[in-house]
Amino acid sequence: MGISETKTAEILAAIRRIMLVIFLLGSCGTVAELLLLKHTEDTWQWVPLILSLLSLLALLIHTVVRRAATIRIFQATMILYLISGFVGSYLHYRAKVEFKLEMNPSMAGWELFRAAVTEGAVPPVLAPGVMIYMGLLGLAWAYRHPALISQPE
Repeated sequence: MGISETKTAEILAAIRRIMLVIFLLGSCGTVAELLLLKHTEDTWQWVPLILSLLSLLALLIHTVVRRAATIRIFQATMILYLISGFVGSYLHYRAKVEFKLEMNPSMAGWELFRAAVTEGAVPPVLAPGVMIYMGLLGLAWAYRHPALISQPE
């Protein structure tokens, strides 16, 4: 026995709402954490904050106008989330390597990599991965969004 199209649409709408709530909680939590950690010392550190706020603004505007363009802006922001996650992980890794080499200039190869990734807390190498996760979640939420299907661009 199959599920009716109406029931399928209701299920997809519920899943989309759940994904949106998870995204909103994650974005607000990320903004709060970055501000509490004073992650604002240089230009690169502002990128996740600005992207998070931009995504929230795009969603707020979409709530009011419900246009395909606002979803497209949100999707573009999510692509930037992905890029910032990879760039951020690289920058965090590079900072950890520099710190480890200051402590022990003879470190190299696997030993240096392992120490940079596993030892010490600041900056956490994989923390920017949250931007990758959030970007993928946002893209999943926007995938075949009803505003993209029901309205011309």
